[in-house]
Amino acid sequence: MAVPKRKTSPSRRNMRRAHHALSANAFLEDKDTGELRRPHHVDLKSGMYRGRQVLTPKDA
Repeated sequence: MAVPKRKTSPSRRNMRRAHHALSANAFLEDKDTGELRRPHHVDLKSGMYRGRQVLTPKDA
């Protein structure tokens, strides 16, 4: 079993964790409805995805 020879210093540990931060979600404005939606996701208001109707929209 591999065992570290020396304790990892706080500086080295924190340098490794520099890539662990979460980024904000990307949103884009839908061309048809003007609603904000995630890229590569279905527009829940209209039920459209890549120009095709994939869901029946809810009439609320």
